[in-house]
Amino acid sequence: MDEKEFEGTLVLEKLAEIQMVDDFFEAIDADDVPRAVALMRRAQVDAETIAVVVQKIEAADGTH
Repeated sequence: MDEKEFEGTLVLEKLAEIQMVDDFFEAIDADDVPRAVALMRRAQVDAETIAVVVQKIEAADGTH
C-alpha cells in the first residue's frame, strides 16, 4: 500500500490539516493499524471511511 492509493483523498486532506500525513504512512509501513486509526480519528475522519482504509491496509499486508 502506498501514497498513490490515497492521493487526493479526504483522508489525506484531513491528515494534512493536522500535519500527520508522514506519521500516517509510517504507521501503514509498520503495519501499525491501531496507530493509523488513531491518527485518522485525530484528523476527524468518519468511522465508515476509517473502516474502508483499515480493510485496504489489511488487504495489502505484506505487499508494500
